[in-house]
Amino acid sequence: MWPLGHAAVAYLLYSLWTRTTQNGATFRQPGAEGSASIAVAFLLIGSQFPDLVDKPLAWYFGMLPTGRTLAHSLLFLVPVVLVVGAVTARHDRLEREYGIVFAIGAISHVLVDAVPALWGGGDWYHLLWPLTPVEPYESGAPSVIDLFVSSLGDPYFLLEFVLAGIAFVVWYRDGRPGLSLVKRTLSREPEPHGDG
Repeated sequence: MWPLGHAAVAYLLYSLWTRTTQNGATFRQPGAEGSASIAVAFLLIGSQFPDLVDKPLAWYFGMLPTGRTLAHSLLFLVPVVLVVGAVTARHDRLEREYGIVFAIGAISHVLVDAVPALWGGGDWYHLLWPLTPVEPYESGAPSVIDLFVSSLGDPYFLLEFVLAGIAFVVWYRDGRPGLSLVKRTLSREPEPHGDG
């Protein structure tokens, strides 16, 4: 799955988690916009984390056999998620949620990458690498353009745009959490102080 699809799946799971555990309070509480913005930032980083680690190490440095190995393995990722959770748990209640949303993003990433194995379109071996073998690149790392072109006719690739559209609608209805952080960052305004 491409970055857009991973972000969309992660956001939909985050929104569902927020609605079921907190009745949507993270999005709607006065002063919660700052916390929701930071949570969405943790979520997006988590949703891209496995690729941000594995792709450069495999494609550019040749340190890994494929772009789905180390950070796509639950044997590595679960301890990373636990460390992020432990670091964020050292702070107040809202900051503990940042570790949870990072976990939602990161774990959903590797599980969604394994979904094509259900219909024979891929494999799940990366989930337990290095205990389970992965097929190394035969002729070097693929190019992003080649991967994109080969994905164009794949229904799984096209599904990403549907998921992104649904995630956009849900995000908009949730009050567009994270947008204020982007606006402040682009305008270089300081983060507001207070509860959020």
